[in-house]
Amino acid sequence: MRHRKSGTVLGRSSAHRKAMFRNMVTSLLEHEQIQTTDAKAKEVRRWAEKMITLGKRGDLHARRTALKVVRSKDVTAKLFDELADRYRDRPGGYTRIIKLGNRVGDAAAISLIELVDRPEV
Repeated sequence: MRHRKSGTVLGRSSAHRKAMFRNMVTSLLEHEQIQTTDAKAKEVRRWAEKMITLGKRGDLHARRTALKVVRSKDVTAKLFDELADRYRDRPGGYTRIIKLGNRVGDAAAISLIELVDRPEV
């Protein structure tokens, strides 16, 4: 039984999984949308929403905590300046997952995860 065990394992070691989600969160905050499988998108949403909440707090401890996950100083600056101001009045739900269909090679379910209220390019 896996009672009270949060997060998905995804068939990876803990170090690989942690590094993968750090990279995915950094890419999501930098580009504001990424395409990935459904299971990874649901897990990345948990990590990204925590980072945006830290950005809204804005203090030094929150910045250092975010730098443990988001390894790019440029993306961290964007998180604490631009994204924190954009989501200041929103109490949560900063991301949206849109199901795109199945991947051609292995028929894995593919989703687009993006930040809501992002400016159109």
